[in-house]
Amino acid sequence: MRTIGWREWLALPEFGVRAIKAKVDSGARSSALHVVWQYRETLDGAPWVRFAVQSNGIDSATVESAGAIVDERNVTDSGGHTTVRPFVRTLVRIGSDQWPIEINLCDRRHMRFPMLLGRTAMLGRLLVDPALSFTLGGTEEAES
Repeated sequence: MRTIGWREWLALPEFGVRAIKAKVDSGARSSALHVVWQYRETLDGAPWVRFAVQSNGIDSATVESAGAIVDERNVTDSGGHTTVRPFVRTLVRIGSDQWPIEINLCDRRHMRFPMLLGRTAMLGRLLVDPALSFTLGGTEEAES
């Protein structure tokens, strides 16, 4: 099992996100991704969502992508507010390891990290040492 810190660079290759700064949060059940906008549509009878991600904060480049909506669930944020969010499935890459995760799309513009990696994405794969940060280095490692 890989040990990581409380914040890490990771990649979402299927969404075209080569590197994104994520808060690793074992207290959060699901993973969350900040999207600038999202638009729902139906493709071949299935619900899909098109969206745009700013992977390194408000002034960073925008990456547009799309994914099949695999579920919609109530999610309660750290402020106690509950909203219904779409969940999509994609690959996450941390260092040389990659695996599929579910992630919800939301507005995290007021948060320090555009992504939250929750405990269901880490289960059986990662150990978190809160004394560590960016154990894999900078963005170039997220891209490899």
